[in-house]
Amino acid sequence: MQGGRGTWVQRAPYAADPGASQGRLHAEAPSPTRTPFQRDRDRIVHSTAFRRLAHKTQVFVHHEGDHFRTRLTHTIEVAQIARALAKALGLDEDLSEAVALAHDLGHTPFGHTGEDALDACMTPFGGFDHNSHGLRLVTELERRYANFDGLNLTFETLEGLVKHNGPLLDGQGRPLARWRARGIPAAIAAYDKRQNLGLAAFASLEAQTAAIADDIAYNAHDMDDGLRAGLFRIEAIRAIPFIGELLSEIDALYPGLERPRVIHELGRRVITRFIEDVMAESRRRIGQAGVRTIEDVRAAGRQLVGLSPALESAEADVKQFLFANMYRHPEVKRVRERADFVVRRLFAAFSSDPATMPEEWAVGAAGAGESDRARLAADYIAGMTDRFAIAEHRRLFDDAPDLR
Repeated sequence: MQGGRGTWVQRAPYAADPGASQGRLHAEAPSPTRTPFQRDRDRIVHSTAFRRLAHKTQVFVHHEGDHFRTRLTHTIEVAQIARALAKALGLDEDLSEAVALAHDLGHTPFGHTGEDALDACMTPFGGFDHNSHGLRLVTELERRYANFDGLNLTFETLEGLVKHNGPLLDGQGRPLARWRARGIPAAIAAYDKRQNLGLAAFASLEAQTAAIADDIAYNAHDMDDGLRAGLFRIEAIRAIPFIGELLSEIDALYPGLERPRVIHELGRRVITRFIEDVMAESRRRIGQAGVRTIEDVRAAGRQLVGLSPALESAEADVKQFLFANMYRHPEVKRVRERADFVVRRLFAAFSSDPATMPEEWAVGAAGAGESDRARLAADYIAGMTDRFAIAEHRRLFDDAPDLR
């Protein structure tokens, strides 16, 4: 596998091998120019769901400013970090990138607020989960190809999408952690019957790089956005020991540096420190686990790509600060409350009267029961961008809440 500047990086024996992929649900002739994982990446990039990420919120709503991150910019940042980690660990960079590019496809408009609102609306019908919806998008709802619904991605990309944060079931087939109360999402359970995703096993190391890349990206970049938006000041975040050390380093190297450059220097150092730590810690875990094949990775019993205890503690400090000072900031909460109102009102309208949806959606609801109508309404809303959701609210109710 060729690396930068003409160098060659040896593929690790436990890396995913595109030549030994477990294949696609619908058999296709191989490409003469691309590996199966490269084809997956390209199909994701060309999907409708991927394009819509450009106008879906990360934390702020679209109208709050052109310089804050959207789901698309976040996704690109995650993919870059995932590829860097995959290359350093001798993994398949294309699979890491494909999983990273797909990981947020199922997100609703208005960030986690939209997901929380849809989940509440769908509680009587199994709830709503963005990972489950992402699987439905790439296996059912994207309708572009002549021979199949969805994108017909490889097993390895699908298992990464579903399990990049770990297994969903224990060894006895019982739901783990967050799934214990209501069970795993019905869409994942249904697809697993068509193509066994091994829900009790861990995903590939490539999928695990995408998961940790997601954490690194949103921690660093939410901090960047929060500082630039004035939700908190550099002096406040300096109280986090890890961040304080980095800021002291910047102060020593660049005395009197103007604030925007300090913010950028801080962000790049946060990312670099986390990436370097993940590389070292993951090599340690992989060596300790003695894995030799991708099946050893799946049976390892723990995530093998991750942070050291010291950086895990630093990450927890950053998350705690952001939760208190950004996600729960009065300005953000005000916008979230209005976004929640929009989503719940749209759901009530579409689920009670499917004819208010576009014809291609309304036809699917003809003769459907209450649960199917609710799922159809949730699918329609989940696919919306922030601005389209606002436009639909205006169309139905002649008003558009101020989400700025």
